[in-house]
Amino acid sequence: MTESDGKPHQGPAAPDGEPEYADRVYRSVPGVISGVLLLVVAAWLIGDAVVSGTGKTPYVSLAAVPVFAFPVIAYTLRPAVTAGRDRLVVRNPWRTVVAPWASVDGLRAGYSVELFAGGKKYQVWAVPVSLRQRKRATRTQSSGATRTQSPGAAGHASRTGLGMGLAKRTNPVVQGSPDPTRAWSDQVTAVLQEMAERNAGRPAAAGPVAVRWCWWVIAPTVLGLVALITVIAV
Repeated sequence: MTESDGKPHQGPAAPDGEPEYADRVYRSVPGVISGVLLLVVAAWLIGDAVVSGTGKTPYVSLAAVPVFAFPVIAYTLRPAVTAGRDRLVVRNPWRTVVAPWASVDGLRAGYSVELFAGGKKYQVWAVPVSLRQRKRATRTQSSGATRTQSPGAAGHASRTGLGMGLAKRTNPVVQGSPDPTRAWSDQVTAVLQEMAERNAGRPAAAGPVAVRWCWWVIAPTVLGLVALITVIAV
């Protein structure tokens, strides 16, 4: 299950006279949970190896900490998508993509969510695609269409509404989604596409795409790998 934790809240008016809204933030909740669990288990195992290990085991265990911890953080805790008035910020494991809305050509949810901006394609790690959710949404939509077209559709209206409500409970609902029965990743993609089209004409939304590497993750991982190889080889 995944969710959006960035509901838009209206605030003071912006300089252009439009109401100011808080940024919307999307991330994978299962990814965050799995990352925390992995780090807890790794901390317990490494701590036990440092305290109880003999010979080079404690040193190897300590050297392995950054090699394991930083990639886990990069792939589970770090990914997030932040959508504001002026730009879309995609935080992937190893780099961050900042795309002003005017530079966004589109978003697509296939087997993964992809951002097309500045003539290039970028993966959106924070919004994983769930084929199970898509199948569930398809079954719900097909069931609703069948009931609507049947002769006794009026008598089944309440049950159809119940089915739609069940879909909303099983597939997380994204604030502002045009179709809450769709899979979470498809809802997020539709909302972001709508925001891109709505904000692309704003003067503050112009500018090139900027890509920044996440050196606070890359550098410790590389240094830890060098240390680990050195400790094992010595």
